[in-house]
Amino acid sequence: MQRGASRGGAWDRFAEWPTWTALAGCYLAWALSLAAYPSIGLLAFVPMALSVAFHSSLQHEILHRHPTRNAGLNEALVWLPLGLYIPYRRFRDNHLRHHNDERLTDPHDDPESFYLAEGDYARAGPAMRALLALNATFAGRMVVGPALALNAFWRQEWRRAAGDRELRNAWAHHAAGLAPVLSAVLYMGVPIWLYALLAAYPGVSLIMIRSFIEHRAHAEPKKRTVVVESGPFFSLLFLNNNLHRVHHQHPNTAWYRLPGVYRDGRARYLADNGGYLIHGYGEVVRRWLVRPREPVVHPLDHRTGASIKE
Repeated sequence: MQRGASRGGAWDRFAEWPTWTALAGCYLAWALSLAAYPSIGLLAFVPMALSVAFHSSLQHEILHRHPTRNAGLNEALVWLPLGLYIPYRRFRDNHLRHHNDERLTDPHDDPESFYLAEGDYARAGPAMRALLALNATFAGRMVVGPALALNAFWRQEWRRAAGDRELRNAWAHHAAGLAPVLSAVLYMGVPIWLYALLAAYPGVSLIMIRSFIEHRAHAEPKKRTVVVESGPFFSLLFLNNNLHRVHHQHPNTAWYRLPGVYRDGRARYLADNGGYLIHGYGEVVRRWLVRPREPVVHPLDHRTGASIKE
């Protein structure tokens, strides 16, 4: 029995080749797009932005313990911050907090929630309220969503930095990774400001295609998380995280196994999430391009501070 288990573990490690291939492909595509900039100009930012978004998906896979059992090695595989703006370790810690399904979408307890508590919204000025209303539409999320999210994240990090040594270490680790990334960008003749504006920022926007739809406010935790039956392009770009209810149910299942897990239990997952099913991201665009998907204020939170309680 023990021998069989050992062989299974060895096979599982070997079977991580899709993740290794994805990592190699991401870095190769990023490097080639940088190299192409002197020849094709602004068109090179299309594969650059896609590489940044794909790298973010790989960081998500890494924090869920793939492709190895060694956390240090896994982190080293995505150490280079192609997306510039967020330290991997801060993303990791916040995302693991997000996986508390009982608190999903809570404006205070879920670090990835786009909802505001009623009191926080009341304190926002007219300009911010207008931006938040725009952010509730798909078009707005693509354009202003990254700026709003990054501004809120950076402000919170700055407030916490003085009393949080681990946070400061995460940013120092991030800065060390930025040095080779920005050196490569400059070496290939790409202006850093242009890379930040046309590669890193759109990379965040691409990831927000997924996050725009993946959760909703609902009294029942399992019914807060979507399944998007997407085509091969976005399924690969998001490493099957479009099957988000399945991911939340099995957070440490490798990305390339999620479609099979979903097919085997499709009826059950859709029953669990209350039929929260979207037939591709085209449906998202058609329904919510310029219409708000949900209110800015969390519909289950009418207080000024404390978290939602079921």
